[in-house]
Amino acid sequence: MSDTGHNPVLSREVLSALNLPANGSLIDATFGRGGHTSLCLRSLNANGRVLGIDRDLEAVGFAAHEFSEEQRLFVQHGSFSRLNEFWKLHFDSKPVDAILIDLGVSSPQLDQAERGFSFMKDGPLDMRMDTSRGDTALQWLTYVSEDELSRTLRKYGEERFSRRIAAAIKLAFVDDELKTTADLARIVVANVPVKERNKHPATRSFQAIRIAINEELREVEVVLPQALDCLREGGRLVVISFHSLEDRIVKRFIRDQARGDNFPPELPVMANQLRPRLKPIGKAVRAKGDELSSNPRARSAVLRVAEKIC
Repeated sequence: MSDTGHNPVLSREVLSALNLPANGSLIDATFGRGGHTSLCLRSLNANGRVLGIDRDLEAVGFAAHEFSEEQRLFVQHGSFSRLNEFWKLHFDSKPVDAILIDLGVSSPQLDQAERGFSFMKDGPLDMRMDTSRGDTALQWLTYVSEDELSRTLRKYGEERFSRRIAAAIKLAFVDDELKTTADLARIVVANVPVKERNKHPATRSFQAIRIAINEELREVEVVLPQALDCLREGGRLVVISFHSLEDRIVKRFIRDQARGDNFPPELPVMANQLRPRLKPIGKAVRAKGDELSSNPRARSAVLRVAEKIC
């Protein structure tokens, strides 16, 4: 466990993957409660430097309080899709040694009923990562069409009963029966006729709605190319995903960058002309053993690592 009291996922594996020198520079693009950052700071000397980014105002406030004496850490409020902008601001465009992107929803977000992320706690239907902007889940659900909602549940939640659930959600607004997370969970459960073992019936729908209102997959697609620009040659990109849609984007990005330039197949191009920019480091890593016992939320975590080569 880190100094923050938060138990970061795959902590040993992340520290090894980042491969930070003692005077290294790190961008933690998803600061959360600083679990990974806290561990990294222990391995850095006085010349080390860390930029933490988070779109959650509570996370930024937590950092200001808990890390107020830490001179090596700078915390920036905003989405990691603005990585390039924040890198230039805090590092003056000097390439960094490593970038960490942990795509999971933080434990405090899940545990606070008022954030609206959890179907296990009754609270307002918010679900925004950044509560200072954008529509809440409830606002979005009021105006999204039934067809679009069904597509969202199917695409982002891989929910096979998406049409049935979407129709029930829209009907609930007509009857004024949808206001809180408990209401939404009840509606979803009632419209999932086949239950999955060891998975709450509302899991997929809550995930899909959260992804949609926070544009989470688009954010991942936008940040990965920027990370390449910010890294030095030999620097490490470390990404932790928590569901297959995110991991697919990360895996494809690393694969494509390892292949190099995308020339038409009919062109006679030599391997040394492809200019690959990344080299995968090892295989995907998953939590196991003691970590799964002590932190069940780590069960879906997938860690991927790549090194910039040019």
